[in-house]
Amino acid sequence: MSTQRLRNEDYHDYSSTDVSPEESPSEGLNNLSSPGSYQRFGQSNSTTWFQTLIHLLKGNIGTGLLGLPLAVKNAGIVMGPISLLIIGIVAVHCMGILVKCAHHFCRRLNKSFVDYGDTVMYGLESSPCSWLRNHAHWGRRVVDFFLIVTQLGFCCVYFVFLADNFKQVIEAANGTTNNCHNNETVILTPTMDSRLYMLSFLPFLVLLVFIRNLRALSVFSLLANITMLVSLVMIYQFIVQRIPDPSHLPLVAPWKTYPLFFGTAIFSFEGIGMVLPLENKMKDPRKFPLILYLGMVIVTILYISLGCLGYLQFGANIQGSITLNLPNCWLYQSVKLLYSIGIFFTYALQFYVPAEIIIPFFVSRAPEHCELVVDLFVRTVLVCLTCILAILIPRLDLVISLVGSVSSSALALIIPPLLEVTTFYSEGMSPLTIFKDALISILGFVGFVVGTYEALYELIQPSNAPIFINSTRAFI
Repeated sequence: MSTQRLRNEDYHDYSSTDVSPEESPSEGLNNLSSPGSYQRFGQSNSTTWFQTLIHLLKGNIGTGLLGLPLAVKNAGIVMGPISLLIIGIVAVHCMGILVKCAHHFCRRLNKSFVDYGDTVMYGLESSPCSWLRNHAHWGRRVVDFFLIVTQLGFCCVYFVFLADNFKQVIEAANGTTNNCHNNETVILTPTMDSRLYMLSFLPFLVLLVFIRNLRALSVFSLLANITMLVSLVMIYQFIVQRIPDPSHLPLVAPWKTYPLFFGTAIFSFEGIGMVLPLENKMKDPRKFPLILYLGMVIVTILYISLGCLGYLQFGANIQGSITLNLPNCWLYQSVKLLYSIGIFFTYALQFYVPAEIIIPFFVSRAPEHCELVVDLFVRTVLVCLTCILAILIPRLDLVISLVGSVSSSALALIIPPLLEVTTFYSEGMSPLTIFKDALISILGFVGFVVGTYEALYELIQPSNAPIFINSTRAFI
C-alpha cells in the first residue's frame, strides 16, 4: 500500500459521500501510473454527464439528510429553510472556487489532475507571504487531517444511527402493528442500553473493514444505494400526509440552538471532497460546472423539503433522525431496518479514505512479513476508536452537529476562500472578491467555534433530555 494511491488521478475521493460510484475504482488502484500519463479525454472509464450527476447526488444524500428536520427545529420554521438555502449557495460557490483553483494549477504546472490537498499546497506556494510558501506542505497535511476527522466522524455517526434505530425496532416489536394510519402509543419493552448495541455491531464492522478491495465493496455500495433509496421514498410518502397546523411552531428559534443547526447543515452540505475526482473522470469536464450547479440545486431542494416537512409533521418531538419518528407499524419499522442496512455497508466506504491515509504510515515501518497483520490491526483500532467516540457521545444530533462544526466547516467554508486569495492575489484580485472570501471564511470560522462550543456544552449540560420513543403525529 502506498500513499500515492491518494495522489494519482485514478483515485476516487469518497470524502463526505455516503455511497461510492457503481464502477469499481480498484482498477485504478491496481494500475498506478504517473500523473503525466493521464489522458483527459477519451478514457474507457470516463463517465457521462448523467453518471456524474448521479454520483454527485448519491454523494450528498446520507445520514445528514435525516437529521435536517431537527436542524430546522433548531433554527425555526422560517429561519431554517432560509439558512439552508444560504448555506447551500455558499457551499456550492466554494466548490466552484476549488475547481477554479485546481484548473489554474493544472494549466500552470502542466498537470493532468490535482486533488484537494495538492491544490491547497500549490496555493500556499503561490502566496505572497514567504512563511506560507516555506510551509506549503502543511496545506496537504491540514486537508488530510480534516478528511480523516470528517470520515471517522461519519463512522461515529453510523454507530449511533445503527444503535438508535435497531434499539427502537426491537423495543417496540411487541407493540408493532400492521395499521400504519392509526398508530397508537406503545409501551416499549426495555432492552439493553444503546451503547451495548454499538458494542454488538463492533465485531461485524471490524470484519467488514477487513475487505480492502474496492471492487468487492462496490457490491455492498449497490445494496446500500437500493435500500436507502427505497427508505427515502417511504419517508417522503409518510411526511406529506395530513400535515398538522404549523401555527404553533416558532418562526425563529432561540439563537442558542442556531449553532447546532449550523453544524448539522454544513455536515449535510460537506460534499466538496468528491468534486475534483468527479470532474476528473468526466468525458467532457467542460460540462462539469453545469452538472455541479444542477446537482446541488436538486440536493438543496431535497434538503429544504425534507427538513421542513419533517419538522411540520412531527413538531417539537422531532428526533436526531427522522426515522426514529416513523410509526410503529411493520412497514415503517422495515424502513428503519432497510436504511440501517444501507448505513452498515456504507461504513466501509467511509472508512476507506482515512484508512488509506493512516495505514501506509504504519505498514511502511513494519517488517515485510508483518505488513498484513499490521494493516488489519490498525483497521481494528480505528473501528474501535469510532465505536468508543460514539459511546462517549451517544446522541445522534450532537454527533452530527459536532462533526459538521469541527471538520466539515473547515473543508467546505474556511479553506476554499482562503485558497482563492493565496492563488490569485499575486495576479491581481478585486477588493470586492477579497472581501467576499474573507467574509465567507470568517463566517465559517465563527460557525466552527460557536458550533463546536454549543455541541460540547449541550453534551456536558443537556438543556433537554433526548426523546427515546418514537413520536408520530397520531401519537402526539
